[in-house]
Amino acid sequence: MILLLFVFMFALMFLGMEIFISIGVATMAYLLIFTDTPVTLVATSMIKGIDNYSLLAIPFFILAGELMNISGMTLRLVELSKYFIGKLRGGLAYSTVMLNLFASGISGSAPADCSAVSSVMLPAMRKEGYKPEFSAALNAASSVLGPIIPPSIPLVFLALMTNISVGKLFLGGIIPGLLIGFALMFTAYLLMRKQNMPVMTVDWTMSGFRKSVTGSIWALIAPLVVIFGVITGFVTLTEVAILISAYVLIIGMFVYKTIKVTQLFKVFRTTAVFSATILMLFCVVDIFTYIMASEGVGELMKEWVTALGLGAVGFLLIVNIFFLLVGMPMDALPAMLIFVPVLLPIAMDLGIDPVHFGVVITVNLMIGLVTPPVGSLLNIVSKIGRVPFNRVSVAVTPFTLSMIAVLFLITYVPFLVTWIPNWLMG
Repeated sequence: MILLLFVFMFALMFLGMEIFISIGVATMAYLLIFTDTPVTLVATSMIKGIDNYSLLAIPFFILAGELMNISGMTLRLVELSKYFIGKLRGGLAYSTVMLNLFASGISGSAPADCSAVSSVMLPAMRKEGYKPEFSAALNAASSVLGPIIPPSIPLVFLALMTNISVGKLFLGGIIPGLLIGFALMFTAYLLMRKQNMPVMTVDWTMSGFRKSVTGSIWALIAPLVVIFGVITGFVTLTEVAILISAYVLIIGMFVYKTIKVTQLFKVFRTTAVFSATILMLFCVVDIFTYIMASEGVGELMKEWVTALGLGAVGFLLIVNIFFLLVGMPMDALPAMLIFVPVLLPIAMDLGIDPVHFGVVITVNLMIGLVTPPVGSLLNIVSKIGRVPFNRVSVAVTPFTLSMIAVLFLITYVPFLVTWIPNWLMG
């Protein structure tokens, strides 16, 4: 019966129906056909699913990313990164990764970071003579850092769904995000070493440095607001999201003077639509979890894992392979919604730290953003850079492999994920 539920649900998704509708219709059909549970449970569960003050963090983090796109922060961060690595041959490629590292501390959304950074970097890299497919692939791969380094919308989603500490999840993503950033830079170096890439023209004087820092200091403060709020607990997650949105708005309007009042309606509309698609998933998560629990799916999976004698090492290997495959056709949030409630209890029974497990799953699914056949980030850079999707899909392969290498490193060296959360939050 559970198999029929999944088949029906994925069939609806394949036919193009919205994911939250597919889950909602499939679960309602399951209740009507296979159980005597009152259908009114669906309505009450939908209300219960979004009756959570912390959910307000999601639209405000999305709003912060949208405001960053039009505030000019991206351009100022480019100038700062160029000052430090502009002397390196091919420095513009490294600047792309560094810029995404900085930007990821504001929006928490891979598509938002990809749109903001690629719109600036792709034309610049084309002008400097970089191959279009290489530039597009690097920009897409670097945008994966957004949802790994805090703040992160997928980690917020995961925390609210499982009651894992969002602060620990945020801090757990720092080292994996930095490792992926270094891996992407190293991969770019290997790909460029036989090419005569240009050295950027930068004002290396002290006045040039002061100008770069002065222009970007306000953008650099934004991630610190998030980290400070999460670590100290001085403000809640929702309040941090509101503060960072207000901060970017004020800086953009009154310091950089790049955000106009006339632009705000479009920003708010985009934020509202994107937020609604995510929050609708919370409407259906409770009823889906209820069915999984009432049918004992978690216990059946646990018995299966025990019978195979997998242990933590084998279980994590299967989970990695499974989520890498799932991430290819499916977005991260619905994949978390469907599979995490079943797999997390098994992981905890095997002695796997829930923060470690949550970060590993998130990195898995973020890699899926740059893998065909869907590859949402590949589609974005393909359109912005005017590069055919199939060429970008091939060019991104070395970067994808480097990210998978980091994934397996953090999978089997949990210390890389848990050290900062345990050190700062106990």
